[in-house]
Amino acid sequence: MAKQSFSVGQVLTAAQMTSLQETAMGGGAASSKTANYVLVAADAGTTISMTSTSATTITVNTGLFSAGDTVFIQNLGSATCTITAGTATVNTAGSLILPQYDAGILYFVSASSAIFYDYIQAGAVSPLTTKGDLYTFSTSDARLGVGANGTTLVADSAEATGLKWATPSSGSITLLSTTTLTGTSTTVSGISQDYTNLYFLIVGTTTTSQRLIAVPNSTGDRQLVGTYYNGNPYQSGSAGNLFISAESNSVFSHNILGIIYNYTSTAPKPIQNIGRIDNVGSSNLAGYDYTAAAITSLKIEAANGTATITGTVKIYGVK
Repeated sequence: MAKQSFSVGQVLTAAQMTSLQETAMGGGAASSKTANYVLVAADAGTTISMTSTSATTITVNTGLFSAGDTVFIQNLGSATCTITAGTATVNTAGSLILPQYDAGILYFVSASSAIFYDYIQAGAVSPLTTKGDLYTFSTSDARLGVGANGTTLVADSAEATGLKWATPSSGSITLLSTTTLTGTSTTVSGISQDYTNLYFLIVGTTTTSQRLIAVPNSTGDRQLVGTYYNGNPYQSGSAGNLFISAESNSVFSHNILGIIYNYTSTAPKPIQNIGRIDNVGSSNLAGYDYTAAAITSLKIEAANGTATITGTVKIYGVK
């Protein structure tokens, strides 16, 4: 029964009393809706029941209801029903989104403002649909889809949810390639230019040469100074190799780590050869690559140019 107005001394009929009792108890026949609906003044004191299989809205506008008016709203449909502030203000401590079989009371504190008391107060059915989704909030509960591989979650006030997935600007390390070493030399080409520094990890390496070298695509001066094999001094010539690791025995069989800083630059690039990472007495060299070209490939070979090499070289990019 819709909201009624009575005059002084009016005697109510049994039907009127029954309808008032049903309204007060939340009973009585509901007004069924199957599509988006805008409340009207006659809805005061009644029950609105949404029965749609698609997501719907019930809009609340100002100037239609008085302070103290109520509208009971229930959602029997399989899709969500959202209580939407049109020209009126609608506040809630729960959620304005009703999943199936949820309900609430819209209570007007003035002609232009209402409070929605959500019965469940657990919000809508989860908006998550896909592996890796995040449950977030904008003006209501919202889904933030999983980001691309390697991206990280960052705060961004310009986004509706205040969050977004982004490629890390610094600090991340990514495996760019894994190459098996074969023959007398192996060249790793097409090195990505999207990073700041390159790490080269040469593992399980075996060769009959006493030294292993790495030569980039660029040609020109490279100066390396430091020590190799148990503290022996070393200084390269003007065309020194990028990495050198030496062994006093006739068979070289170790792991090597080398770093090129700012490898995409055409300016001098700092380089470091940490050498045999499985032996503290191995080489430890540092210097500069003075070639005026970005490094896009790297050739691994024995210093004598004839010995075969086995093992694996892994190249990592670091932001």
